[in-house]
Amino acid sequence: MNTTEFIQNQLNIPANSIGATLQLLSEDCTIPFIARYRKDKTGNLDEVAIENISKLNKQFEDITKRKESILKSIEEQNALTIELKQKIEQSFDLQELEDFYLPYKKRKKTKADTAREKGLEPLAKIIMGQRSDEIDIIASKYINSIVADEDEALQGARDIIAEWINENLYVRKNLRRLFQRKAMISSKLVKAKKDDEAAQKFSQYFEWQEALNRIPSHRLLAMLRAENEGFVKVSVDIEKDEALDLIDKAIIKSNNSSAKQIELAITDAYKRLLEPALSNEALQEAKEKADIKAIEVFSANLQQLLLASPLGEKRILAIDPGYRTGCKVVCLDEKGDLLHNENIYPHAPQNETGMAMKKIRSMVNAYNIEAISIGNGTASRETEFFIKKIAFDKPILVFVVSEAGASVYSASKIARDEFPNYDVTVRGAVSIGRRLADPLAELVKIDPKSIGVGQYQHDVDQTKLKEELDNTVIRSVNSVGINLNTASKALLSYVSGIGEKMAENIVNFRTENGAFIERKDLKRVPRLGEKAYQQAAAFVRIKNAKNPLDNSAVHPEAYKTVEKMAKDLGLKTEDLISNKEKIALINPEKYVTNDIGILGIKDILKELEKPGLDPRKATKVFEFHPNVKSIKDVRPGMILPGIVNNITAFGCFVDLGIKESGLVHISQLKDGFVSDVNEVVKLHQHVQVKITEVDEARKRIQLTMIL
Repeated sequence: MNTTEFIQNQLNIPANSIGATLQLLSEDCTIPFIARYRKDKTGNLDEVAIENISKLNKQFEDITKRKESILKSIEEQNALTIELKQKIEQSFDLQELEDFYLPYKKRKKTKADTAREKGLEPLAKIIMGQRSDEIDIIASKYINSIVADEDEALQGARDIIAEWINENLYVRKNLRRLFQRKAMISSKLVKAKKDDEAAQKFSQYFEWQEALNRIPSHRLLAMLRAENEGFVKVSVDIEKDEALDLIDKAIIKSNNSSAKQIELAITDAYKRLLEPALSNEALQEAKEKADIKAIEVFSANLQQLLLASPLGEKRILAIDPGYRTGCKVVCLDEKGDLLHNENIYPHAPQNETGMAMKKIRSMVNAYNIEAISIGNGTASRETEFFIKKIAFDKPILVFVVSEAGASVYSASKIARDEFPNYDVTVRGAVSIGRRLADPLAELVKIDPKSIGVGQYQHDVDQTKLKEELDNTVIRSVNSVGINLNTASKALLSYVSGIGEKMAENIVNFRTENGAFIERKDLKRVPRLGEKAYQQAAAFVRIKNAKNPLDNSAVHPEAYKTVEKMAKDLGLKTEDLISNKEKIALINPEKYVTNDIGILGIKDILKELEKPGLDPRKATKVFEFHPNVKSIKDVRPGMILPGIVNNITAFGCFVDLGIKESGLVHISQLKDGFVSDVNEVVKLHQHVQVKITEVDEARKRIQLTMIL
């Protein structure tokens, strides 16, 4: 089996599309570049399909390396038969490969090893032959200076047989299937933790049991967290009698005294070797699936957050609200540069409301502010009410934005490099303002895990989580495109073909030489070669460039094609852009070449209609219920406006404008069955919810969207 066949067995994608994608990946083409500009080669595969091909290619390489390692190890032991070699070479299942390797694995000395040293393997073979009914008599022949009696001889033989049973491929495969179909997972309270207050959040799992193959990902991860924190003990089991019966049928072929010894060995093999290994394997497999689900949820949430509506290039006054320490206020220009900062104290204990109003009015006028961004943390609602009481000389848009990750950013190296002369409070307020103007440009500066939109992100496989979240950020950045002359190093580093070091070179070049005038100027950046230029050029934009196509998603390799289209219509290139009537006259087939196929031409025409169009929706002003300021104001039956601020596998959390978010369980999203929360709601979506239950003591609010 080759790589393409291996991938095709798991993905419903034509072999030629897989082969073309693997070829492009081997040529160091990035996934965004392949998805956007090589559609004709891949058969119009999207980024997710290409990512899956890339992952499975890596998986195939890992399996191949493991097979080579196993074959080498067995060969070094002079134990590699032609039959075994063929079985290993033909297998592409890691579990099966490990089963093949199990008898040859280096390990600590076992009971079976000790028995072999005593010369008891021939006795074990006689018993396994199941032909003799006089095993006690035969066993007496193995009594010597190191084997005291028949019982010790038979025990040693059973230890060897138990190991053979454990290594039996048929037994392991069928027991594994039994675990996959019928295993139950259960958790029990650790008695010593009974009165531990911290354990109470896991009280649901003090006595819990359900089918392992049906447990939702969030519940499994919660149980495992409870175990990791020492509050419960988790176990995975199947019916012991059913398991023993399965092994009996596979191994026992007679009804004599040999069979009785084998029965004892089977019980020992299952209890001591097979059950611990396979139950742990089943739990790990379930955990891997739960990780995948949790990572998918986190990734989907992150993408929605990154692609949230931008306000655009506006002058923004941003407020990081607070009580005792006051509210930190910053003023930003259209590019997000800091113009001014100061503190105001409109809330208790200072209550300098009048003075704070004067300062805000003065700053709005002095810096020609167009919008106000308020963080949604402590004192957010009070600050919003305070701002809305101010009589401004012109209409000012007021937004409440998520502070998630702002504190992480403000203490980061990126923030220190951007604002070396300001403290964390100023940096945090700047972040709150910038994420209103352009959430994507600001949030890429924060470790995605710190944004906190998901479930159990600290419990899942951290390598897989990082890989998936990085892919999500790359996908998001390249779907929007970035302004080459204003993008930060952090934002540039996610652009196709660039990376962190090249991003630094671009920023340094821009600082030393001024703004980029055309995309070709990228080639003047130190160490940015032709390949990097090819991969990156179409994902960067240059406003007011010499060539108007430099502010579009048209790739430079297609500029001559566009120029030919314009010339054929008797137009200049700039006159063709956004000219829907003229673009409609173009026959795509006429411009197909060996380098650009029909899908590429159609994409070019679509882009020419609306060049540089931001795929993100425009920002909308949202207002919470004015009379709801804390959980004390929330009562069952109330219908309130809210914003979805987190999505999990079991439902979504809704910000009601108070400290505590309410939960809409998946069953309460709409009438009828819902398999995926993302089918019904998206992050930052404005929704109407009804309060069904309020637990003030536990600070929990239950909601429904079925009104």
